[in-house]
Amino acid sequence: MSSILFSIENSIGNITLNRPDKLNSFNREMAFEMQAALKECESESVRAVYLTGAGKGFCAGQDLAEVVDPNGPGMARILSEHYNPIVMAIRDLRKPVVAAVNGVAAGAGANIALGCDIVVAKRSASFIQAFSKIGLIPDSGGTFYLPRLIGHQKASALMMLGDKVDSVEAERLGMIYKYFEDEVFEVEARKIVETLAQMPTVGLAYTKKALQWSFTHALLEQLANEDKLQQRAAETDDFKEGVQAFLEKRAPQFKGK
Repeated sequence: MSSILFSIENSIGNITLNRPDKLNSFNREMAFEMQAALKECESESVRAVYLTGAGKGFCAGQDLAEVVDPNGPGMARILSEHYNPIVMAIRDLRKPVVAAVNGVAAGAGANIALGCDIVVAKRSASFIQAFSKIGLIPDSGGTFYLPRLIGHQKASALMMLGDKVDSVEAERLGMIYKYFEDEVFEVEARKIVETLAQMPTVGLAYTKKALQWSFTHALLEQLANEDKLQQRAAETDDFKEGVQAFLEKRAPQFKGK
């Protein structure tokens, strides 16, 4: 059985972490398969990406059996060859990525989810910065994204204490966009990605880039970046369609170009 299930349907790239017996914890095979799936999502046929987990969990982080295996890749290669490329692939992808957290998201699993563009979760799901429990530091972009989402104090406490955060609290803190009750979660999460797949894809890509730049640029630099990206967005077919649809008082039909 493949460690990653991947399909493209209705302009959506569907990625499912598929080691349910291990709560979808990552090993080398799974990491490389996910990188390959994200690469496939660069195709023009994909306009949005839906990332979730099989079974009861989203992702429990790293499979520790691989870490302690004397013949395993070792921690340095796990970070440089597994997680860092995944995080950068999500951020560099010119499409919105929705993380649909269907269960526990721990360690690297939590931080990969938080690095996505929109995060939604089941009411019964939870997020855990589990690293301190085994003497490690948060990786997979956790120390970058979490303090920016919820502030330094909260992030520091959650990372050091390893507290479990349920989805209701995660939404309240601003860690995720929304939580949904378990029985409607999949329907509501799919509605979000289906909506994104019908929106102006290039404009969304520029929005994603502008938000990413905002982490490292001052206001004047960011205004210049917005100027540059807005000019590019105004040259797209979707902008022309959006304006024409507004003037004609009809729903726009965006093509992602």
